[in-house]
Amino acid sequence: MQSFFFLLLFLLISCIGVSGFGSMGPISAAFGDNGFFCAIDASGKQGVICWTKNNTLPSSSSSSSSSSPSSTSSGYFSSIPAMTSLSGGEGFLCGILANSSQAFCWSSIYSGQDLIPSIYRNTAYWQIAAGKNHVCAVRGSYYSGHDSGTIDCWDIVKTTNNSLTSMQSSRFYDQSISNLVFSKVVSGEGYSCGRVREGGVVCWGPNSASLGVSSVSDNYNVLASGRVSLCGILEESNEIKCWGISNDSFSSHPVGTQFVSLTAGSNHFCGIREDNHGVECWGSFNLSSVPKGGSGFTAIASSDFTTCGIREDDLVIDCWFANGTSPPEYNPPLELFSPGLCGPGPCGEGEFVFNASFLNEPDLTSLCVRKDLKICFPCASNCSQGFFLSSPCTDNADRVCTACSLCQNSSCWDVCGMQSSAQKQWHHLLRLVIIIGSSALGFILILISCCILSRSIVTPKEEGSKKQFKSCIGKPELENDNASDSYQLTSMASCPGVAQVFRLSELRDATNGFKEFNKLGRGSYGFVYKAVLTDGRQVAVKRANAATIIHTNSRDFEMELEVLCNIRHRNIVNLLGYCSEMGERLLVYEYMPHGTLHDHLHSGLSPLNWSLRLKIAMQAAKGLEYLHKEAEPPIVHRNVKTSNILLDSDWGARIADFGLLTANEKDLGAGGDMKTDVYNFGIVLLEILSGRKAYDGDSTPPNIVDWAIPIIKQGKAAAIIDRYVALPRNFEPLLKLADIAELAVREDPNNRPTMSDLATWLEQIVNDGLTF
Repeated sequence: MQSFFFLLLFLLISCIGVSGFGSMGPISAAFGDNGFFCAIDASGKQGVICWTKNNTLPSSSSSSSSSSPSSTSSGYFSSIPAMTSLSGGEGFLCGILANSSQAFCWSSIYSGQDLIPSIYRNTAYWQIAAGKNHVCAVRGSYYSGHDSGTIDCWDIVKTTNNSLTSMQSSRFYDQSISNLVFSKVVSGEGYSCGRVREGGVVCWGPNSASLGVSSVSDNYNVLASGRVSLCGILEESNEIKCWGISNDSFSSHPVGTQFVSLTAGSNHFCGIREDNHGVECWGSFNLSSVPKGGSGFTAIASSDFTTCGIREDDLVIDCWFANGTSPPEYNPPLELFSPGLCGPGPCGEGEFVFNASFLNEPDLTSLCVRKDLKICFPCASNCSQGFFLSSPCTDNADRVCTACSLCQNSSCWDVCGMQSSAQKQWHHLLRLVIIIGSSALGFILILISCCILSRSIVTPKEEGSKKQFKSCIGKPELENDNASDSYQLTSMASCPGVAQVFRLSELRDATNGFKEFNKLGRGSYGFVYKAVLTDGRQVAVKRANAATIIHTNSRDFEMELEVLCNIRHRNIVNLLGYCSEMGERLLVYEYMPHGTLHDHLHSGLSPLNWSLRLKIAMQAAKGLEYLHKEAEPPIVHRNVKTSNILLDSDWGARIADFGLLTANEKDLGAGGDMKTDVYNFGIVLLEILSGRKAYDGDSTPPNIVDWAIPIIKQGKAAAIIDRYVALPRNFEPLLKLADIAELAVREDPNNRPTMSDLATWLEQIVNDGLTF
């Protein structure tokens, strides 16, 4: 009966939206209708920055921050003192003051009032944990190296006018608890739990009996408390163990996975994995919103339905949500935050001292208010999918992960799943050498025989009437063509010295018979294959599909080739040659070794940093500007998208797949609607900025324009910036990029800029540069 009562209570309060609680950290959340997040900044002053569902609140460390609040939120909070740590309850947050180790609590309507009972205001604490409407703290000076102490608890309750006040707690006074010495403490709804110095976990308070932890003797590195649930990370194995009344999905925690940090929301837990510092969540949670791959996390905290974490790559906040709303319930400022808690003493085994030098801020040598303090952070042992471990963890730095696209030798093949691929490439290359060698030898013998035979039997009359080759040895370039197109090469007098004429057999051998493993992708023209020519050049071969061949006769093919031959630009994938033989239509282009922009944004290849993304955007715009303005006749691409922006060996952007136009499309080429290309390029800019696909069926709304443009128009473009990429300190260029994208995708084509405008604006952004 008692179990049924607690289960019913859990379901009832879950519907109301009550949240979880937890221990202290560099980031924490107050939940409820007046909920807000706060985090310790990375300025070296241990200041506190807070944000609500709609606004960023004033920072205690800098009023000139790029994330300073607008006038609508100014004065919402008074300046909050510098803190060592934070912990949140319902509508309030608590912390330990950096200068005195005293406790300090404030609410969402704080105007200078400290929600600490007067009896405890002068007491030093080194641990603090807020529950729903109470706080417990462990006595001891924070910077003195204390690792245990006795417990004080107080209540924080609502008054008749809905403000908050504090008082000494009678509900949490327990004579047996007051005599114990604790090294850790967490608080939930109507209970608190702590790790006792002698070992084991003890809980107290009016709701503590429901947890069932009275006989727990194991030691735990981390404890996190939900409303009526408790989870801990075992000291010996770093695995999860949980207690309390909850539904099946809420309690189905990962088994066998090691963690270094935990947080709890109203119906979910999230943890930071030990191996790669990635995030894993369980319970009633929208798992699709949880960050996958990319950056790991250093600290996390949960409110009602939102969890936010500090990314280890750039110390920027990233948030994900239990209810799947988008944009997020809380939009954190683009600030750098402390990855952990500053403290005295050396780091332990398996930890490293966090080094601020990677932030490239010359004035910032430490993230702590005192130089003798340090942040000890647990080493990660592995990397996320798509990355390989290129350097192990040391005393002063975490392990280094490198993108698999940069894997160059067998040391990373197994991790990146490239070993079998490399072996296959070797076998194919060996086979190709044998095939080419045999074919070349046979061809030379036949050619010599034909030349000798023709010289001995051809009469002058026959010699004048038969079709001539300019050379017996070399490229077969026909002087006249009376034979069927199915068996002869197309004449290409309009492309002399520009496009090379290839034989079908030559390209068939170079692509291993157009085998699947040589296929690079598919475009509007047909399939694209990687090929290695006999001279060692790597090229891309476009093989026309049946529909293209049917709608493009020989004369059309020649006319379009003439146009393609004359297109030469550093931001265009240029034509190298062609083949029209045996009914085939093949185009040979430059090979782009770094793949497509789509692959790097959405398909698991190495993520691109912001400098490179902006450069690619500018170069792609210049390529399209060339097609619109300088090509003769002007060309409308009609299929501008990230998969048609290729990256060369120098990571330069090249426009591809503007293809051959059909007879009907040809008339539109000179005067077609170039503003359609501008609109589609605007979508490309939104993908570059957000890292989200143009259409994502798992998101609401699925169309990137419908999702991003309203946010940009509200002046909140920062909310759509891709948080899987380390942000620069000056992110104004990214906000300008958002404004440019908004102009490009305007509904009325007359209100859209030209491609020349876009190229000029983007070039200015690139020239201004980014400050990291």
